[in-house]
Amino acid sequence: MIGKKLRMERIMDRNSGKTVVIPMDHGVTMGPMAGLTDMRKTIDAVAIGGANAIVIHKGLVEAKYRRNGGDVGLIIHLSASTRMAPDPNSKTMVCSVEEAIKLGADAISVHVNLGAEDERSMLKDLGNVAKVATEWGMPLLAMMYTRGPKVENEYDVKMVKHAARVGAELGADIVKVPYTGSPESFREVVEGCFVPVVIAGGEKMGNDREILEMVRGAVVAGGAGVSIGRNVFQHENPTKVVQAISKIVHDGYTVEEALRGLEEKR
Repeated sequence: MIGKKLRMERIMDRNSGKTVVIPMDHGVTMGPMAGLTDMRKTIDAVAIGGANAIVIHKGLVEAKYRRNGGDVGLIIHLSASTRMAPDPNSKTMVCSVEEAIKLGADAISVHVNLGAEDERSMLKDLGNVAKVATEWGMPLLAMMYTRGPKVENEYDVKMVKHAARVGAELGADIVKVPYTGSPESFREVVEGCFVPVVIAGGEKMGNDREILEMVRGAVVAGGAGVSIGRNVFQHENPTKVVQAISKIVHDGYTVEEALRGLEEKR
């Protein structure tokens, strides 16, 4: 599996063993939005800031992935839905592993909503993608959420650690889940999962401290990094906030140290 090992090093820091991923697949789900209008500008900004990888859909690769800034790993997202659908939580496959390979992907990602009416199909898709990804030596990031009629709180540690475990047991190399709110609770998620766990960024936050405290909490709990979208690409300075996040993830900075560096560079 030397191919997978080499590709993993393109999306994770080989020294820290952690990663800062910036997902930008929101255009399919929600349409054009702030931060994702000029995609090349945004990709350049997060690459210069030191992001390890970005997540985008296949149509953006040839059109917008070429960049003027620093290097950044490419994760192509294979599943999608729109907020106009009768059930936006039901994801369908829109790209194959082989297609992503032809586009030059370093890794692929799939979104699964446990608890949704169509959970069965999404789990089947995840299992099938994992099988093909293994055959090609392609790293797989599973975005695992709990969203559906029976889910009262998608941030409940019992729900989140179950979601993380499902992603790992079905073949993901990295699992992305919501942050459970504290290092103590998130440690349960990490301990219950045998592959690296990264946190989602969630809804747009009110200030930089909130973002950095979440990042620090996840890292302290043993998390393998972050996958933060809106709180980065809708930030007033995406490059600088990525730099601050990376200092916490890769260099062990405290929130105060990272925040001080972020404020000093403004």
